[in-house]
Amino acid sequence: CKYIGVDIDNSYLREAKKYCDEVICINIDYAEDDFYKNYKDFECWIFGDTLEHTKDPWKILKKIRNIIPKSGSIIACIPNIQHWSIQVKLSIGDFRYKEMGLLDKTHLRWFTRQTINEMFIDSGFKITKGFPRIFDNEPDRENFIPIIKQMALKAGAKEHMLNSIIQDSFAYQYIVQADVI
Repeated sequence: CKYIGVDIDNSYLREAKKYCDEVICINIDYAEDDFYKNYKDFECWIFGDTLEHTKDPWKILKKIRNIIPKSGSIIACIPNIQHWSIQVKLSIGDFRYKEMGLLDKTHLRWFTRQTINEMFIDSGFKITKGFPRIFDNEPDRENFIPIIKQMALKAGAKEHMLNSIIQDSFAYQYIVQADVI
């Protein structure tokens, strides 16, 4: 195995040097085709809380899809904008960026479980493994679940969809493995 750390921020790369064979400071939004060709033999690309910070994650994933071996995978951790706390804040017009978290002021894109899946399919990958990150220490959550259920029904959800919709509102992030189709 060979590990290459890629980031736009040198301070993160200083930490990554402890674990990676090589580090590269680059804004992947503007990476030329040569960048991807240099790593065409790499079978796994990891995006830990990264894709939501890029201008065009679909373009990046398609560029990787064009060069990754047939046995290749993408591993990604992506925040969930469908989280119950965001739904609650939106209901009162409170969409304020933060220094970190779901509304991190550096996020350029927001995704739900459904749109994460669509992004990977549209880019030539299929999610083969994954799980939601759900935190148990959210005491206010239970107060809003009945309201989210009612809102979903009023928005056109069918009764049989409610369990999935509620589970999607619990997820803070999704960790996925997407393999080449």
